[in-house]
Amino acid sequence: MELKKEFLMGNEAIALGAIHAGVNLVAGYPGTPSTEILETVAKRNNGDIYVEWSVNEKAALEVAAGASYAGARTLVTMKQVGLNVASDPLMSLAYVGIKGGMVIVSADDPGPISSQTEQDTRHFAAFAKLPVFDPSSPEEAYDMIGDAFEYSEKYNTPVLFRPTTRVCHGCASVKVNENIKKNVPEGFIKDTQRWVIFPRTSYLNHLKIENRNPKIGEDFSSYRFNWIEDCPKEGAESGNWLHIAASGISYAYLKEALKCMGDNISRNVRILKIATAYPFPEKLALEFLKDASEVLVFEELDPVVERELVYICGKHNLKVTVKGKSDGTVQAAGENSVESVQSVLNSLLNINYGEDVSGDIPPMPARPPVLCAGCPHRASFYAVKQAAKGKKAVFSGDIGCYTLGNSQPLDMVDTCLCMGADVTIAQGIHRIEPDTLNFAFIGDSTFFASGITGVINAVYNKTDMILIVLDNSTTAMTGHQPHPGTGVTMMKEISQKISIENILKAIGLAYVKTVDPFCLEEAVAAVKEAAGKDGVRAVIFKSPCIAISKPLKKFNVSKEDCIGCKKCIRELGCPAIVRNGGKVEIEDSLCFGCGLCTQVCPKGAICSSDKEGNLK
Repeated sequence: MELKKEFLMGNEAIALGAIHAGVNLVAGYPGTPSTEILETVAKRNNGDIYVEWSVNEKAALEVAAGASYAGARTLVTMKQVGLNVASDPLMSLAYVGIKGGMVIVSADDPGPISSQTEQDTRHFAAFAKLPVFDPSSPEEAYDMIGDAFEYSEKYNTPVLFRPTTRVCHGCASVKVNENIKKNVPEGFIKDTQRWVIFPRTSYLNHLKIENRNPKIGEDFSSYRFNWIEDCPKEGAESGNWLHIAASGISYAYLKEALKCMGDNISRNVRILKIATAYPFPEKLALEFLKDASEVLVFEELDPVVERELVYICGKHNLKVTVKGKSDGTVQAAGENSVESVQSVLNSLLNINYGEDVSGDIPPMPARPPVLCAGCPHRASFYAVKQAAKGKKAVFSGDIGCYTLGNSQPLDMVDTCLCMGADVTIAQGIHRIEPDTLNFAFIGDSTFFASGITGVINAVYNKTDMILIVLDNSTTAMTGHQPHPGTGVTMMKEISQKISIENILKAIGLAYVKTVDPFCLEEAVAAVKEAAGKDGVRAVIFKSPCIAISKPLKKFNVSKEDCIGCKKCIRELGCPAIVRNGGKVEIEDSLCFGCGLCTQVCPKGAICSSDKEGNLK
C-alpha cells in the first residue's frame, strides 16, 4: 500500500502515529516540549478518541490506567518534570501491569531550554523497570509509537516513550499510513488478584518483572530501530574501525557530523544505534563490541548507554575502553549538536581544520525573557511591590509566565522550585522567620494542578501568609490550554467553571478578595488590607492574558509633558516603553493599551491615542 507523505513536527508525528495505532484515550498535562502531541490528537480526532487535559500528570496517568484496565489503548503526555508528579502511580502500575496498550510520553528537555532540570527519563525507565523507546527523528517517532503499543500489549506493561526537544519540535517529511487500526476495548473484567495491589501480589509481580525484562532486552536486540551500521571509507585500512555508539537525536547529529567531515574521516566507522536503552539490547551490543578496542558514545543527557556498555564489557571480560561523558570526552550537561559531535571527533582523531575564524564573529546579543507588553502579571507584581514597600517580605514564586516577575525592574520572585511549591515554601520560611511577610504567587492553572493541597496545609497548620493568585483565565506559558477554571474541555464541551474564590473560601480562608490588577489603586489597597490581617488570606488578581484578549485603545507619550524621569521604565520594565534621547516613547506596535503606565507617570504625560496616534 502506498503511504502518504506529510510535513510534520515531531510531536505531530507522535500524535498521528498514536491515532493510526488505534489509541482510544489520550490524557496529559501541558508542558514544553510535549504539548503539541495532545493538541494534535484533539485536532485530528474523528470523534472516536477521548482527549483531556487533566488537572495534573498524576491524574492523567491514573485516568489512562483505568481505561487501559478496560482494554483501551491509551497515551499519556507530559514533560520530564511532569513524570515526577506522575511517579507515584507509575511505580505501582509497573507492578500491576495493564491490559490495553499504554504509552507514557515523557519529553526530555536537554539544555534545558524551558525546564527546571535536565533529568533523563531513561533513568526512570530502569527505576520503574519499564521499557523505554528513544526516537532519533520525527520519522522514527511516528513508526516507533505504534511499536510501543505493540510491546506494551505483548508484555502487559506500560512503556515509556522519550523524545527530546529537537525530535519534538523538529520537522520532517513523514510517510504516514492513514489506515487507522481499530481497537475495540473488551471492558473491565473484575479480577482482584490482578488489579488490587496487595504486598504479596507485588512481591510475586516483582519476580515476574525480573524474569521478564531480560527477555525484552533479547527481543530488543532484533528490534528494527536498534542496529549496527558500517560506514566504510574508500582507501581506509582494513580492520581499522572507529566504533561509535549513539542513541536518540545524537544518532542524527553523528550522521550529519560524519557527512560534514567527509574525507577528513580516514577510518572506517561502525555505529551501534540504540533506540531502547532499557532493557538494554545486550546481545546486539556484544556483536558490536566483539572486535572493538575503543568505543565512543554520544547520547543525551546522562551516560546511560555508556554505562551499559561498560557493564557488558566487565560482565563478559572484554578489554574495551569506553569513552564519553564519564571520562570528559563528551560534555556532561546540555544538548549535543552536529558541531559538538564534530568537535569531539576532531579532537579524538587529531583533525586540524586550520585557523579558527570564529573569534571574528561577534556574539549574539542577549535577549532575556520578559513579561509581554500589557501582561496583567506585571500590574499584579507592581501592586504587591508597592503595598509591601518598607516591609520585610519574601516573594515565593512558581512555574509559569509569572516566573518572569524575577526580572528587573520588578524583582518580585525570590524563590522558584516546582509547580505548587510557592505556597509551601512560603510556609517553611514563615516557620523560621515569623516576622517576615510571606507572599506566595501562583497562576490559575497551577493552582488547580498542584496548589490546592499546599493551601489546605497552610490553613490546617495555622500559617501566616498571603496567597496571590494570578488568574489570567488560561494556561499561558504552554500555549493557552483550557483548565478547570475556563469552563471548556479539550473535547470542546462546555463545563462548569470552577471558582478559585469559592475553593479558597471552602478551604477556610476568611479573607479572599478579587480585584483587577490594572486598577492599580484598588489593587494596592487590597494587598495592604490583606497584609494587615492574620492567617492565610488571598488576593486574586483577575485579568485575561494579553495574548487572548487585547484592549482596543493604545497609549502615547506627550513630549511636552514628559519630564524624562523614566519612572515608567525604571519601575515597570514594559517592553513597549522605550527611551528616545532624554524623553520616553511608546512603541505603537507593542502597546496593547493596558493603561498601567498612565497610573505610574507622575506628570500624567501618558494618554490614550486615536488610530492616527493623536493624544486624547
